[in-house]
Amino acid sequence: MESVKPQKDEELERAMALMPRNGSKGEVKEVGGEPDDDYDPHLYRKVPHPTSNFESLAHLLKGCLGTGILAMHEAFHNSGWLSGVVNMAIIGFICTYCFHILVRTQYILCKQYRVPLLSYPQSMKLALQQGPRAVKWISPAAVPITDGFLIIYQLGVCICYLVFVAKNVEDILHSYGVEISLTKVMLFMFLPLLGINLLRNLKVLAPLSTLANIVTFIGLGVVLYYVFQDLPPLSERPMFGPIEKFPLYFGTVLFALEAVGVVIALENNMKTPKSFGSRFGVLNVGMTLVTIMYGFVGFFGYLKYGADSKDSISLNIPKGLIPDITRGLFTFAIFISYGLQCYVPISIIWDNYVSEKVKSSRHSTRYQLILRIVITIFTFMVAAAVPELGLFISLFGAFCLSILGLAFPALMELCVLYPDKLGKLNWVMWKDIGLIIFAMIGLVSGTYSSLRNIIATFQ
Repeated sequence: MESVKPQKDEELERAMALMPRNGSKGEVKEVGGEPDDDYDPHLYRKVPHPTSNFESLAHLLKGCLGTGILAMHEAFHNSGWLSGVVNMAIIGFICTYCFHILVRTQYILCKQYRVPLLSYPQSMKLALQQGPRAVKWISPAAVPITDGFLIIYQLGVCICYLVFVAKNVEDILHSYGVEISLTKVMLFMFLPLLGINLLRNLKVLAPLSTLANIVTFIGLGVVLYYVFQDLPPLSERPMFGPIEKFPLYFGTVLFALEAVGVVIALENNMKTPKSFGSRFGVLNVGMTLVTIMYGFVGFFGYLKYGADSKDSISLNIPKGLIPDITRGLFTFAIFISYGLQCYVPISIIWDNYVSEKVKSSRHSTRYQLILRIVITIFTFMVAAAVPELGLFISLFGAFCLSILGLAFPALMELCVLYPDKLGKLNWVMWKDIGLIIFAMIGLVSGTYSSLRNIIATFQ
């Protein structure tokens, strides 16, 4: 996942000082509209290498395709095939709609405060400052709260990557008669992954990201070849799964579909950002393709393997040279992507909470390396303690992305349009409250179900 590097608060303060002396927010023409002044944030963004619509679409697909798509067949096992297909479309629509809300609301805030762009945490803070009294008091803590969810989610992705790599390596070794425990596999992985995580230059990691995506698509094609061999009749699979397992489905799908950091980064770096959220723009086209791909893999993967569905579909394909090469490709792709995933939480923690305190120290570089080592050790310890890929995917999807991808965008829109731009009969307010309630139900039920199953692994 990519993320926008946060602005320093001092820069934001200087930008806000350019606002009119009376502190006016600026009028909004209509619900979801733009302030009436002539300031257009898009015209003031200085992007060294802006991306085209096609490049942005490719990046969106790349940002959404990861371990989530390999767990879709297990998600469908928790929901049933009919419920899985229908709810995949519903959740995909809601996620896309909330992305639109987020992008539109950030644009309004940029116009109001006359800045080219704002980070997600800063947007949250500014939105809460002008919201109802019931939420305004939270605004001073908005930045660390939002950063906290982003950090937890990204660390969760890193943990999922570690479990995925270790399980696939263990499976490959077992197929050749090498008996080794999952914990020992992780120990052998530690030093190479620590080396990747100690690379501080993102440009060094960029070619690895491109290579990882090529390898992932090749591996997915091979997996689908095996999936379509001797498919059983649809009647052998239930249309609906047990209701108590649906929260696990919800968390897994949300983990797979939500790419809030990618969406913000892409819109901020586009050559023509206005086309990002248009009817047939990058966001709608990209999310439609991603939703269809996830539904396709989930449906046919579950149809093929049913109750035998494992954490990753790469573990379900048969033994043999070609399947082992395929598992190796997936493992290699996720292995080299670990550093990219760790880059985001390290960047947030270092830039926002550590660098200012140690910038005068001659040991600043050493402190950053220590931070990278600590984060690597932490992710390894959690992965080794509970090596349950599917449960981790569901847990972090339900806990973090219900908030970051659904609740926070709705709350931001509600605050920015409050009190007199909420539409006829305040329909925007009721719609946003509905999205927040939906997100909270998903968060509580998905987190509870995942934690309950994780705890059960210790018993």
